[in-house]
Amino acid sequence: MCYVFPTVGAIVTSTIWNKTKSVKTWWLSLLFWGGAIFGVIDHLWNGELFLISKDWLKDISLGVVITGVILAAWGIILSLVKKNLALGAYLVSIERK
Repeated sequence: MCYVFPTVGAIVTSTIWNKTKSVKTWWLSLLFWGGAIFGVIDHLWNGELFLISKDWLKDISLGVVITGVILAAWGIILSLVKKNLALGAYLVSIERK
């Protein structure tokens, strides 16, 4: 169940990205998809065939933490872009293509 929140975030940001084509949203979408895929693989790796563990409340809490970390990482990426003008210019050039 830890994959639920990142998956919802991935779907929402992918939908927003399809409308806006914003590079910032694209990066957030990729981070969310990575978190969602990681959660599914983790459940399968631990033998939870139906992707639900015995302690689902702990899993949901972990999903909230994973989503928070993804948002924090995205915020760090955005702050680095603001501080490094060359990186910001590169991302803008990608967005215009």
